[in-house]
Amino acid sequence: MSEENSQRITGRPANYNRWVMVFCFGVLVFLGLFYYASQKIAYNWRWNRTPIYFAYQDDIHVTSAIDGEVSSIEKDGSKVIITVKGIGEEADYSAPAGSVKVSKGEFISPGDTLAVYKKWKAGLLVIGLWITLQISVMATIFGVIIGVISGLMRISDNPALRWTSIVYVELIRGSPLMVQILIWYFVLGTLINDLLASYGIGQIPAFWYGVASLACFAGAYVSEIVRAGIQSIHRGQTEAARSLGMSYAQSMRYIILPQALRRILPPLAGQFISLIKDSSLLGIIAIRELTKAAREAVTATLQPFEVYILLGLLYLVLTFTLSMYVQYLERRMATS
Repeated sequence: MSEENSQRITGRPANYNRWVMVFCFGVLVFLGLFYYASQKIAYNWRWNRTPIYFAYQDDIHVTSAIDGEVSSIEKDGSKVIITVKGIGEEADYSAPAGSVKVSKGEFISPGDTLAVYKKWKAGLLVIGLWITLQISVMATIFGVIIGVISGLMRISDNPALRWTSIVYVELIRGSPLMVQILIWYFVLGTLINDLLASYGIGQIPAFWYGVASLACFAGAYVSEIVRAGIQSIHRGQTEAARSLGMSYAQSMRYIILPQALRRILPPLAGQFISLIKDSSLLGIIAIRELTKAAREAVTATLQPFEVYILLGLLYLVLTFTLSMYVQYLERRMATS
């Protein structure tokens, strides 16, 4: 089949397959150069140790808290109840069957091991990934709420609302995110926690100050995206809605915002993808998000190449998944 006939059938350029081959060849060349360069440095690759960053089996030691004698070891289904009886006190300890390391009548001191068993635990990268997901989802939700409110304030005829939105947007966009995180945690966090402590209320963890800083940062950009999306809808549609008896809020809810959403969805997706990557800065306030967890893994195992490559792949999975989901939403909206 000629290239002209193939183009008419598939709708692709005549040299499409050639450029696909060029792309594949470029990827292979890059991988080959990376492999060649990695063999020229004095580094011992240990990919076989990377699974522990995701899950591992840890030894759990059941220890006694009192002095005394093991008075009984009773099986209860798949568990064993170990009873240690001391002078005027008694304590029961539970452990899986087959893990007991003491016998009945044995004398026990505080800290002695009664049983040892293995338990699966999440690795550092999984812990960091879960915290990153929590922060990103919460910051996205609050960021959208802040952005929509601020965007509506920006186009309001009320000067107080409009100027408040302008000051907020310019202040947030005009300063680095890292500075904002530091202010939220060390300045606002200290003031808020000290105020709560004076009333006998518990302190707010660093996690929530991280969420607040990211939400406020994202909200400023979402505000501009929402404003531009609303203003891109012809003013005649608002006038038509008002002529039908709709209030301003009803016209925004039922007429303007649904149309604006279709136009602002791609830039919103880009903003939220950036938000996931920006969460890597929260390690400076001791939040064990994905990047900080990776640094801890490198410190513990001295495997920077493997850990940082996995780190990049995990961020790629998060952002690519979100990008694909947004494209799915765009197709749904286009067909609805």
